[in-house]
Amino acid sequence: MDDSGFENSNFFRISDFVIRIFRAGFTNCVTYKKHRGSQMNSNGPEQADPQEMRVVERNIRALLVRKRLENQQKSFQNRIADRITRFTGSMVCVYMHLVVFGAWIAINTGLVPGVPRFDPSLVVLAMAASVEAIFLSTFVLITQNRMAEQAAKRADLDLQISLLAEHEITRVIMLVRAIASKMGIKESNDPELAELVKDVQPERVLDKIEENAADGK
Repeated sequence: MDDSGFENSNFFRISDFVIRIFRAGFTNCVTYKKHRGSQMNSNGPEQADPQEMRVVERNIRALLVRKRLENQQKSFQNRIADRITRFTGSMVCVYMHLVVFGAWIAINTGLVPGVPRFDPSLVVLAMAASVEAIFLSTFVLITQNRMAEQAAKRADLDLQISLLAEHEITRVIMLVRAIASKMGIKESNDPELAELVKDVQPERVLDKIEENAADGK
């Protein structure tokens, strides 16, 4: 038997072996799901994989530690701004304003007999509300600016993780293409694979996005 015949026979044997593995895996998966379904019906909700839970718990702990560290590094002014913003965004603040403003308006419009009016034109109330709105909007902007900085950091982290994942996938495609070429599979010569095995250059993608945005204006 020549080399091409040997490679073809070897390829068919490997293909048959892979097909049998996938078939057995699919059968086992179906059997496992049926078994787990019967267990869920009899023993309650499905228990999570311990290995998966360890990974999830590790990620949660890392995020909590990072968040705690960021809170400790906040300045005194930012802590005050956060507390004021948190309070003004609560229903307690809404109820307090309803009581104070309602009583103020009721007294100065003569709805409460026996209590002298101290702001008949409600000018003082309008001025106090305006000053309060100025300060509250400033505190809210301070908190939003810091949250925007945190969002920018997380976006950079997501970008780095995406680029790393793309690089790893590119290497996997290169290995699979090399295996397919060694086994003589014709799909290994697909022209699209030549593009897929190239690493994505973020700066070129950003330039293209900006060019398309400029053309769309």
